[in-house]
Amino acid sequence: MKPRIIIGFIPLLDAASLLIAADKGFAAREGIDLELVREVSWSNIRDRLAIGHYDAAHLLAPMAIAATLGLSHVRTPLIAAMNLAANGNAITVSPTLHARLQEKATGDLADPAVSARALREIIRDGERRGAEPLTFGMTFPFSTHNYQLRYWMAEGGVDPDRDLRLVVVPPSYMVENIAKEQLDGFCVGAPWNAVAADAGVGVILHPGRAIVHPAPEKTLALRAVFAERDPQLVQALIRACLAAAEFVKAPENRAEVAALLARPDRVGVEAEILHRTLDGRLSANTQSEIPDYLIFGDRLSGRPDPAQAAWLYAQMRRWGQAAPSQEQAAQARRAFNPGCFDAATGAVAPPPSPITAFAGPDFDSDKVEEYVSAFATR
Repeated sequence: MKPRIIIGFIPLLDAASLLIAADKGFAAREGIDLELVREVSWSNIRDRLAIGHYDAAHLLAPMAIAATLGLSHVRTPLIAAMNLAANGNAITVSPTLHARLQEKATGDLADPAVSARALREIIRDGERRGAEPLTFGMTFPFSTHNYQLRYWMAEGGVDPDRDLRLVVVPPSYMVENIAKEQLDGFCVGAPWNAVAADAGVGVILHPGRAIVHPAPEKTLALRAVFAERDPQLVQALIRACLAAAEFVKAPENRAEVAALLARPDRVGVEAEILHRTLDGRLSANTQSEIPDYLIFGDRLSGRPDPAQAAWLYAQMRRWGQAAPSQEQAAQARRAFNPGCFDAATGAVAPPPSPITAFAGPDFDSDKVEEYVSAFATR
């Protein structure tokens, strides 16, 4: 009998490697009976992973660190065994807010620095009029979505904790909320930005890679006790996901991949939107592709690296989610453990590309506190 692994996932395009590993037989070829459970919210996945309902999860990369450190929840040591995806997010705003940003922009609105300053002017106008603050949605406090929104806003002189409201909304609910004017904007992963744009209720302002690139986004997270109990099984799962990622990335397979992911028990969005997003096109009205809009983890980019964990921990430090602690910083780095990945691939990949942002100080993973202290807004 094949060993069974139960994995929770959120209906997002960056879960494709896991979904295709199950649906195209890559997991079975590695001797794994892979059971995937579609979830609605990240908190559900976190809780069910913590108590052992799930063996592993398609998880926000910062959540693996937060759970390991016990930040705002019961401490559950996790291992980020593989980077399932980098990038893939976008900042989308309502048509009304987009029109106001265009009015206030002094330069090209495609420049995040220009749009962030325009946002500051809109907020200042609202304060003078006594208007309700703007409301932006993000998927979870410990998420790259949250950090990308905050980074963008702060560089324009906006304090995201004082000047507006940031609220948690599950990914699949973003479109409905902006359509009902309960959100003025949001940051979410594919395909929900494209869904909002196609429905005419949102305008894609910036792909996430325009804010931070490459942004550690989703990880294959496992409870440390599970990984330690059966490392060979974990390695087999990693190999299945790597094979699936290669299948997903091949242009000749995109129509099939999109059709499989369109199923209601998978992502549940029209195949045409999924196909287009796999091509890096977020709008039906353009043939232009965004380079590296969504990067699926392969034998190079799939390797988890402690420097990536250090960058995520630095964002937690900047926004007050974690206290200064050398021990916590070391634990965060250990959560991104490449041991199983290296054993699965039989090789050690070179260091990942440095994480850079559109503005602000360069990041040095050995100088987290110096990096954090360099920001005026934190």
